[in-house]
Amino acid sequence: MERRAHHITFPGILVAVTVAFLSAGFMVEATVSSAATKKSSVAPKTAVEFTESRIAQLRTALNITEDQTMVWNNLTRVMRENAKDMDALSRERAEKTRTMNAVEHVKFHSRVTEAQLDQQKKFIPAFEALYASLSDAQKATIDSIFRTGAYGKHRIK
Repeated sequence: MERRAHHITFPGILVAVTVAFLSAGFMVEATVSSAATKKSSVAPKTAVEFTESRIAQLRTALNITEDQTMVWNNLTRVMRENAKDMDALSRERAEKTRTMNAVEHVKFHSRVTEAQLDQQKKFIPAFEALYASLSDAQKATIDSIFRTGAYGKHRIK
């Protein structure tokens, strides 16, 4: 009985650790988790849709200036590329999940984690460039968004 409990809790722990890792930064919903694939009228259905929503919210919250447009566009290009890559992984998972054995599932999750790390490596330099171009007020706004996930009365979902 105790052995069986470990078999049940390990996948749960793996999912919890993966979700905690993914919650950092902009890619929270841009994962192959069920949260990214759930269909509702409120939540975006794909990583691309979520990213477009996040880009619009951040642009409004930050009041991006004309001088910041170039670094902003570079950041949004990286975000969009990352979202497309994550959607491709989501589609692959959806196609293969019923036929994958346990080992294949673990290997797939490893691929997802590696992809997310690669995406973060692309994202960080573009984000650093944008952050360096922000005014003190804009930095306070983005710092607050990253700390709380919200700005003003609006919550970034």
